[in-house]
Parts: sequence; C-alpha cells; structure tokens
Amino acid sequence: MDQTRLNQELLAAHDRQDTEALVRLYTLAGDRAEMRDDIDAACFYLTHAFVFALESAAVETDELNRRLADYGRAKRLSF
Repeated sequence: MDQTRLNQELLAAHDRQDTEALVRLYTLAGDRAEMRDDIDAACFYLTHAFVFALESAAVETDELNRRLADYGRAKRLSF
C-alpha cells in the first residue's frame, strides 16, 4: 500500500470510527516512518495508534507504549 492509499484508508477508518483499523493503520504508518529513520514522524503516528489502542483496550497498547517510551516520548505504563 503506497502512502496515498494509506492516507485514504486512515480517513475512511476515521469516518467509520473503526478503532481497530486506526490502530493498525497508524502503526503501519509509524513503522514506515521508522524505517525511513524519521523518528519524529514515527512517534507522531505511533502516538495516534497508542491513543486509539487505549480507547479500545487493544492488545497492541502495551507494545505501542513501550515503543514510545523507548524514544522518550511517553512514560512506561503498566497494563
């Protein structure tokens, strides 16, 4: 999926209020930014994924928190 398609999928997931898709898609966007070594962008996307994961009590919540904490962008929480 290219960036344009990813952005379209994100917008559609927001329109549907599909938190599961939002966690997945924002994590994917964060992974891609991380692979480009764009850590600020990665953390931006991962923060969004984390917020939606918290909102929906997703299983990814702990891992997203760990990743953000590793970059100094969040405190490590216990779940």
